[in-house]
Amino acid sequence: MPSAASSHETGRMNIDDAVPEQGQAGGHPSQWAVITVDEQGVVTGWSPGARHLLGYADTEAVGGPMARFLDPATAPRFWTFPADRNDWAGEITAQRQDGGRLTLTASGHRFAGHGARRQWVLLLALPGPPHPAEEERPLLDWVFAGSPFALTVYGRDLRCRQQNAAMSRLTGEPEGDRRGKRPSESFSGPDVQDWENRLRRAIETGEPVPDTELHAHVPAHPGQDRIYTASAFPLHDRHGAVLGICATATDITEQHRARQTRALLNQASTRIGSTLDVMRTAQELADVAVPGIADWANVDLLETLLQGEEPTPFTAGVELRRAANRSVHEGSPEALHQVGDVGFYPADSPPVRCMATGESVIHRMTDRAAVSWLAQDPVRADSFRRHRFQSVMVVPVRARGTVLGITVLLRRSGEPFTDDDRRLAEELVARAAVCLDNARRFQRERTAALTLQRSLLPHRLPPQTAVDTAWRYLPAGSQSGVGGDWFDVIPLSGARVALVVGDVVGHGIAAAATMGRLRTAVRTLADVDLPPDELLTHLDDVVTRLATEGRTPDAAAGLAATCVYAVYDPVSHTCCIARAGHPPPAVIAPDGTVEYLELPLGAALGLGSQPFESAEVDLAEGSLLALFSDGLINSHENGTDDGLRLLGRVLAQRTPSLDELCDSVLKDLLPARPADDVALLIARTRALAADRVAVLPVPADPAFVTSARSWATRQLNEWGLDDEAFVIELVVSELVTNAIRYGRVPIELRLIRDQSLICEVSDSSSTTPHMRRALLSDEGGRGLLLVAQLTQRWGTRHSHEGKTIWCEQPLPADAAAH
Repeated sequence: MPSAASSHETGRMNIDDAVPEQGQAGGHPSQWAVITVDEQGVVTGWSPGARHLLGYADTEAVGGPMARFLDPATAPRFWTFPADRNDWAGEITAQRQDGGRLTLTASGHRFAGHGARRQWVLLLALPGPPHPAEEERPLLDWVFAGSPFALTVYGRDLRCRQQNAAMSRLTGEPEGDRRGKRPSESFSGPDVQDWENRLRRAIETGEPVPDTELHAHVPAHPGQDRIYTASAFPLHDRHGAVLGICATATDITEQHRARQTRALLNQASTRIGSTLDVMRTAQELADVAVPGIADWANVDLLETLLQGEEPTPFTAGVELRRAANRSVHEGSPEALHQVGDVGFYPADSPPVRCMATGESVIHRMTDRAAVSWLAQDPVRADSFRRHRFQSVMVVPVRARGTVLGITVLLRRSGEPFTDDDRRLAEELVARAAVCLDNARRFQRERTAALTLQRSLLPHRLPPQTAVDTAWRYLPAGSQSGVGGDWFDVIPLSGARVALVVGDVVGHGIAAAATMGRLRTAVRTLADVDLPPDELLTHLDDVVTRLATEGRTPDAAAGLAATCVYAVYDPVSHTCCIARAGHPPPAVIAPDGTVEYLELPLGAALGLGSQPFESAEVDLAEGSLLALFSDGLINSHENGTDDGLRLLGRVLAQRTPSLDELCDSVLKDLLPARPADDVALLIARTRALAADRVAVLPVPADPAFVTSARSWATRQLNEWGLDDEAFVIELVVSELVTNAIRYGRVPIELRLIRDQSLICEVSDSSSTTPHMRRALLSDEGGRGLLLVAQLTQRWGTRHSHEGKTIWCEQPLPADAAAH
């Protein structure tokens, strides 16, 4: 008789020997027929009784439609019944080969065959006088010695009457050993008692038990949880009384595990690597592994990985940082180390051997290797005993040939990890390892980019007395984390100071590098002492040049920046401001009133479409000037206008310091992970006292030079700076002489006592003086050379009224202004 495997392979059921021969229990073969039909209505099995009753040989019937043997007017097409109807009984009219018709009693049941194939088994019988063993006949006729279906027949008392060979092979318990036993007396498992209760209800009600998934332990697979799909149908006599019940079972453990594996891998593909964060990726791996594979999982990584660096080789015990924990129990009570803690693994422990070889290891806790490991780590050993872990699997976290750490999986059940579990765990860890390595590489690049960006921003604001300042720079919370925002505080001549905030459009290293070039350009242009509107005009030219240097036309078209540039003069208490496509600064008066300055809005830098204009405002001493990038206000969920209103409310609050005010602004306006960079610069204005500034109008008379020198000497004497008088006399003499000789009235001499001694001579001429080296025979031309040699620094600045030549002389610390 062909085996179940061969029947499955051919797609046919061989049941030639399924019906008892004459003299066996169950009656004469001419009275009984067994036919199997698939769900397409195709005959797959034909017993000798069917040949006797209907006249067709099995070679004529198998493979043909069942409908040809039935009266189409009266016989139901049972193979088309819906999936929830698995049983049928009644009478049918069959057509014999010789053209005659037979009225037969029939009953059928739908089975789940091998490979989840479904078939109907149809039992046909000639009506006739009762046989002495009529009540037992259905119980015996359904037991097919060679059937591929695993069958067990129970009596009304739910004790086993008989099981076929397929059921014996499935359970590992011989048919003789099972006789007289209920299901719960033969098998164990979480679903066995429930299954027995279902069978009992089916006997009482006469209703079949539909396909049910069972988890059970059977002798054929000791210590393993097997999964079966089972169904059952009551057996009736010809009067409809329930004689017993026939149960079928199919082992679907492998199919179930395959489905679980596919589902787990699909889950891993969507859950692991959702971000480029190392710690979060490790936790995603642990979350998928528990309870999918194990009762506990932890992921430990090399410290260098968490820092974005290349992993270092190891030769002895290894310290790994805990990146993730996961338990089937809430709160992870098994955790020896919390996320972020460092744990040590001895040199000969399974985790270190796993890292050294790059191969996974599986151990029961009673294995020598596990015992040796835990003997060196009594704390871990005590934890494993308390939580009843029975087996451990360690999988290396390995990507691109480099070991990054380990994943430790633990089980409490007596069923140890298998090779299938190992392959599944390795697949999950391999996917996570690639994500972890990508995160490490991203972290390294991001760290490098942030380092570059921070190196381009000021670390300390330069000393000056015009304003008190505080600033904050916050990188974006996006994946790049690097942008083009910048700020600066630049001391200028005449005790003035420039305040700058800018923003290069875009993110990434290119934006940060462009930001650095623009910040350098602003500092260079500020050194020339250009007015704000002229400085932005030159900066616009710089951005345009940088755009033309772009590698591609698209890169060139996308280069743009915004900027606001303000110059505050503590002597005149005025602030001159110009902006290029940038949000307007906020001014907070000493009484707490907040206003956004109405400034001409120039186009963004790089567009070159129109000139820039500046505006001058008076600022009372103690006023606050807040400059910021658009990332601060655009992050508000209701838009820029609401962002500006909220910023105004926060700036109006009184805080002990500018630093606390900056913190309040960021806390109230920004989410935890802002989508854009944010630069914020707040300055509180100061004013130079009138007694620290001295001004002398100069007539266009060469004879007045002597008077100017004398006036400067007296002023220094009043300030207690007699030691500086000699140098200042020479400087005043040269600068005033040049202004009278080459400049135009009005001419003014001004001395300022700040952190240095500043001497300025202004006139209404726009001609710029140039320092040159005079020949020995020249009678003049040495003035500016002398000034440059006697002072710390000097320069020229232009204004709409003319020019100013200035120089600075350092002062002792105790003589400088505070």
